[in-house]
Amino acid sequence: MIAIFQETSKPKVIEGLTGDWELVIGMEIHAQISSKSKLFSGASTSFGSEPNSNVSFIDAGMPGMLPVLNKFCIEQAVRTGLGLNAKINLISKFDRKNYFYPDLPQGYQISQLFEPLVGEGEVTIDVKPGITRKVRIERIHIEQDAGKSIHDLDPELSFVDLNRTGVALMEIVSKPDIRSPEEASEYVRKIRQILRYLGTCDGNMQEGSLRADVNISVCRVGDYSKYEETGDLSSLGTRCEIKNMNSMRFIHQAIDFESKRQIGIIEDGGLINQETRLYDPEKNETRSLRSKEEAHDYRYFPCPDLLPLELKERWVKSIAETLPELPDIKRNRFISTYGITEYDASILTAEIESADFFEKVAKTRDGKTSANWIINDLFGRLNKEAISLDQSPISADQLGGIIDLILANQISTKIAKELFDIVWRNGGDPADIVVKNGMLQVSDISSLEEVISQIIDKNPEQVNKIKTNPKLIGWFVGQVMKATDGKANPKSVNELLTEKLLIK
Repeated sequence: MIAIFQETSKPKVIEGLTGDWELVIGMEIHAQISSKSKLFSGASTSFGSEPNSNVSFIDAGMPGMLPVLNKFCIEQAVRTGLGLNAKINLISKFDRKNYFYPDLPQGYQISQLFEPLVGEGEVTIDVKPGITRKVRIERIHIEQDAGKSIHDLDPELSFVDLNRTGVALMEIVSKPDIRSPEEASEYVRKIRQILRYLGTCDGNMQEGSLRADVNISVCRVGDYSKYEETGDLSSLGTRCEIKNMNSMRFIHQAIDFESKRQIGIIEDGGLINQETRLYDPEKNETRSLRSKEEAHDYRYFPCPDLLPLELKERWVKSIAETLPELPDIKRNRFISTYGITEYDASILTAEIESADFFEKVAKTRDGKTSANWIINDLFGRLNKEAISLDQSPISADQLGGIIDLILANQISTKIAKELFDIVWRNGGDPADIVVKNGMLQVSDISSLEEVISQIIDKNPEQVNKIKTNPKLIGWFVGQVMKATDGKANPKSVNELLTEKLLIK
C-alpha cells in the first residue's frame, strides 16, 4: 500500500447519464528560471529583444559546440525544491530527449528523466475558507526551453525565433492529486506565488514564463480509492494532456470541457485515446494535436556532453538558510501580529510586493486600519486605473502619513479620502497638505458647540421628534458635518449632540 496524504476536501463528482464520475488531474508546470543567462550558454534571457538576437553558437546547434552548465540556474532550482518541501537529490544526471522541430536546432533537448535534480515534495492549496488540500510533487527536473515558431507574419511562410532556445526551465510535475477545475487553478496560483516569493521565476504567464500542461482523466466514483490503495494508475482512466496553458481561467474552462467530452465518449461506448490536445478559448473546446508520446518515443539516453551533477550537502544547506518567509507562514504571522482577518491576510500576501507594502505601512501603526486602506482604497484605485502596485503614485510612507493623521484625530475619514485623492494626483507630504489646505479636523469644543447650537435653533421640529425617535441624531450629525465641510470630529459631535438633545 502506498502512503497517501489525508485530504480535507471532497473531490468533485460529475453526474453522467450512466452514473457519477470523478475527475482526476495531474499537472506539469513549466517555470522559466529567473536568470540573466541561459542554462548552457552565456546568451541573454531578456524578453522582447529583436528576434534571434539572444542566440549563441550552442543555442543555434552549431557542430562541435559543448554546453557549459549555469551554476546559478541549478541554485535557483534547488531553492525552488526547498521552498516546495521537496527532496534535493545530491546526484542527478542530464539526458537527451530527441525530437525534431524547426525551433529546436540541435534536434534534441537536454533534460532530466531518470535522475532529476529534485524529488518528491508537496504544496498546500486553499480550496475554500478553512479548507485545504495537499498536492504531492512527484519531481522537479531542469531542461532547456525550445524556440518559437511564428506563423502570422506571412501567408505562405513560417519563421523561427531562437531567442527562447536554451532558456532554463523547471518542470514541476505533480501527482494526480488534483480533483476539480477550481483546485487546478488554485494549484497553479499557489505554485506561482511561491516561485515569486523565492525569486526563482517571475511567474509572468502572459510572456510565457510560467505555463502548464494539464493531464485529465475521469473514473467512476470509488475507482480513485483503488489507486490510493494500490498505486495502480490504470484505475484512474486514460488521460489526455492539454498543452501550454498560460491562463488560470482557461485552465478551469479547458478542464471543464475536457472532462465532459471524455464522459460523453465513454458513456456512448467509445474509448479515450491517450493524446495531446490544445484548448481553443474562442470556441471553448479542446482539439486533438497528436497522439501522446511515451518516454521511449523520445529515445532518451544520457547526455554525453555533461557529467553527472554532484552537489555538496553543505551547499544545499547554505541555500536553505537564505530562504525567505513563504506565503503561508507570512499570512499566519500577519493574522497573529497585526490582528487582521484571514481574508485580508490572504489578499495582502497574494503577491510579495503587496505584503512588503503592508509591512511598511503597518509596522508602527494599527494593522486593521492599514489593511483596510490598502485593500479598499489603494488596491481599489489601482484596479480602477489598471496599474500595478509598483506604479502606484502613493508610496507606503505617504499612505502611512494619511493613516497617522486619522489615528491622531487630526482629520476625519471623509477628509482622509479627499487627502488620498490629492496625494494620488499631485504627490506631496500629507501633513503639509492638510495644513496648507485648511483640512485639519475641528475638535475645539467651543467651536463645535456654537455650530450645534445654530443647527438646533434652526430645526425645532426635528428637536421635538428626536425625543421619540433617538435615531434622528444621525440627521443632526450630518448637518454639523455639512456645516463644517466635513472637518468636525465625529466623536466629539456625537457626544455633544447626545448631551444636548438626549440627556435631560
